[in-house]
Amino acid sequence: MGTFLNMHFLLGIKEIIFNFFSIHNIVFTIFGQGVSALEIISVIVGLLCVFCAVKGKVANFWFGYLYNILLFFLFLQNRLYSSMLLQPISLAINFYGHYRWTHPRSNEKDDRNKLKVTVYNNGQRTVVAGIVVIFMFVWGYLLSKIDLWWPAVFTYPATFPYFDAFALGLVLAAQWLSAQKKLDCWGVWLIADITNIILSLKSGLGFMPLVYLAYVFLAIGGFMIWLKMYRKQRITELKKEAVSDMNKETVKK
Repeated sequence: MGTFLNMHFLLGIKEIIFNFFSIHNIVFTIFGQGVSALEIISVIVGLLCVFCAVKGKVANFWFGYLYNILLFFLFLQNRLYSSMLLQPISLAINFYGHYRWTHPRSNEKDDRNKLKVTVYNNGQRTVVAGIVVIFMFVWGYLLSKIDLWWPAVFTYPATFPYFDAFALGLVLAAQWLSAQKKLDCWGVWLIADITNIILSLKSGLGFMPLVYLAYVFLAIGGFMIWLKMYRKQRITELKKEAVSDMNKETVKK
């Protein structure tokens, strides 16, 4: 009897949690579109993640882990299979970035012994852009067929498969650059946020376009703050190089 009651209690708790995180659990309506509790929580965690990244705080990765989990279930319920399936990859990039930021090599440290901000050259940027485009076509094609290949799991066709794949390719590229602490990441984030505004509107996510608009401003702010950090690092490095050159000249004399 006790075991039965415990099982009944656990099933009741499970149902409460599932109902709470359902996209049908609407908290309020904006522009005629409902906003679920899952969207609101995802938004708060996502904004905290980006805000910490803008400030160069390692805490952004802890918020990022939770954000990946929340987005997985949000995208699953909205049939954005591309974004859903690649959340585990996004999570892995987060782990990698967390390690890179906290364990920089000796030549990658700034004056506070943290991973310093660096930039890609034009050749490297072209490679990143090419990878995003290839990813869009390959992943978009797979998404367009996923409901035919696994109808038992994916009961409906993917929503805007190629556009979804392009948006996610940008996000993954931006995350990879962020993990390396590349200044370029903010430019990619800006394009990704604008793309996601359009995708969210098309997918009926009423609240998310406003959130991505906030991300646009955070991306601009992040670029300005990281650019300031980069310039400060360069000045420090140039001063050290100048002192080193002077010492070499002194030794020669």
